Amino acid sequence: MLKFQQIVLRKVLLSFSILFIALGVIVYFWIKNFYLQETTKCLKNNIEVIALTLENNPNLDLLAQEIKKNLHLRLTLIDIDGNILAESHEDKTKMENHKYRDEILQANDAEYGLKIRHSKTINKDLLYVAKKVTTSKQTLYIRLSEEVKSINAELILLAEKIFGVLALFFVAIFITTYRMSQRLESEVQKIVNFLTALTKKNKETYIHSTYSVEFHKITTLLTKVSQILVKREKQKTKFTAKLQSSNKQKDDIISAISHEFKNPIAVINGYSQTLLDDADINPNIRQKFLKKIYKNGRKLSELIDTLRLSSKLDSGQQELQFKTINLYELLSEIVESISTNYPSREVIIKGDKEITIKGDNSLFGVVLTNLIENAFKYSEDEVVVEFDANSLSVIDTGIGISKKNLENITSKFYRVNENSWNNSLGLGLFIVSNILTLHHFKLSIKSQEHKGSTFTIIF
Repeated sequence: MLKFQQIVLRKVLLSFSILFIALGVIVYFWIKNFYLQETTKCLKNNIEVIALTLENNPNLDLLAQEIKKNLHLRLTLIDIDGNILAESHEDKTKMENHKYRDEILQANDAEYGLKIRHSKTINKDLLYVAKKVTTSKQTLYIRLSEEVKSINAELILLAEKIFGVLALFFVAIFITTYRMSQRLESEVQKIVNFLTALTKKNKETYIHSTYSVEFHKITTLLTKVSQILVKREKQKTKFTAKLQSSNKQKDDIISAISHEFKNPIAVINGYSQTLLDDADINPNIRQKFLKKIYKNGRKLSELIDTLRLSSKLDSGQQELQFKTINLYELLSEIVESISTNYPSREVIIKGDKEITIKGDNSLFGVVLTNLIENAFKYSEDEVVVEFDANSLSVIDTGIGISKKNLENITSKFYRVNENSWNNSLGLGLFIVSNILTLHHFKLSIKSQEHKGSTFTIIF
């Protein structure tokens, strides 16, 4: 039977060997394809330039030699019947008819013809790109080619560098894993010794580890187990208190989320009151107000569904309702809704309108609403929301948060006393943190007093 350290090292070596080989193969073919694509692109661009100069270059043979000298490429000009008009590398009179060459046939049906093959004329493997061009004098084919060997040489050089970096990375990972396995074996042996001592009369009652959160939890639980005979009643009391605390926490979360109902209710009440007070209101405005009422009614319905869903999630009975969320559209809806309470404030949204993420639309909307409203409440200038495919940041230039308070700002009911922060930050950021945890997102907060704060969601 193998030791724990030996098992870990074997598994790691096997896994990284497979990964190293697979990654090497993937990188090689990817880079090769990339080089061929870029080379093809360059040849196409050069063809376009040559096509523009044909009118002013009646001497095609001279043009071919200039291309060979300046660009180090092979140029062949072919008439519509396949006859060679000019050739940069060989005697055109000795060359065969090219009418039925693959790249020429492709150029008849598409914008460009493309082929990689061995050239008997110059005895080299070449990448050919051809295009059919019509000038004021005639119709002809422009064909440029580059030696595949030169492409492969650059590819091999780059591959060697990449594999060198991967090899160094592999060695570093191996050394790190070896040291980690030694420490793990030591921690496991300490636990084994403790359990062995539990079977003896002179029982160990305390074990502690700071190596990792997991080992800390295991050793803490083992300490409790070793003391259970003398502390059974005390443990029972603690368990009951913990259960009551858990139930109270659930009620507190529902109570905290319910404050998110205030904004849509205010919108519905405001537009409804306007419609009731003015019976002769413009039909277009009436339609607009009704749409606002309907949209916020829908939002209330979604929040209720979210509360029911969160209750089921706490008991592990139901998963989140993930779907594709367009960040720009969701932000625009939230800003439009919030602006009812902050008509003189502005939110600047910066980001690609096509970026989407996977998540629960209602819950993620609660997150963004909380962050933007907090930015409004604790700053006076405009609020900036920047996002890309990896993260989303809400930036303000307000009063900021001290370093001490940053450590606890997402705790339940935590308030920054010196700033008189209200219930929205007593529960708002706690709700934000828990919703992001459900989505497997992270919240990063950077703030400086009297300069502002940046709340970043990392997807």
